[in-house]
Amino acid sequence: MKITKLTIKNHQNGYAVLELLFYMSLFSVLSLVVISAMITMAKSFKETAIQAELVQSGTIMERISREIRASYDINSISASNLVLNTTDDSGANKTIEFSLLDSDIRLLENGIFTGNLNTSKITTTDLSFVSIVTAEGKAVKIFFTVRSENDASGRAQDFYNTVVLRGGYQ
Repeated sequence: MKITKLTIKNHQNGYAVLELLFYMSLFSVLSLVVISAMITMAKSFKETAIQAELVQSGTIMERISREIRASYDINSISASNLVLNTTDDSGANKTIEFSLLDSDIRLLENGIFTGNLNTSKITTTDLSFVSIVTAEGKAVKIFFTVRSENDASGRAQDFYNTVVLRGGYQ
């Protein structure tokens, strides 16, 4: 009896050219999808940050409105300057002043500069105060426009309010 040896040759020593092309194209497509998603996320993050800066500027309006409400009289008012007569927590008289200098809304208490109400990334372009006097009381109309310095498209957010002085009713 003769024993024959059966040898099996393995021809899979490497990748075929078609397999290599398939894997390279699959990797390219997946890379493009990931890079595109990262670019979209970066743009949306920047847009969200700009919108947050603009909306956060509403705190400026809130601060001005709160000070007007607490005041008992208007000391002086002009297009971009408002000086209010009010009292501090101990009941002593004091003045609060809001004014526009360059692109910042400044706050002064008793003539001393306290700080800017807007952040360094926010530019204020318009600030206007209008006095309304009736037989029942006084009010102030406020209007200002802000822009984000990070926004290349130059969008602006307008804020406006009318606030009645209530400090004299206490």
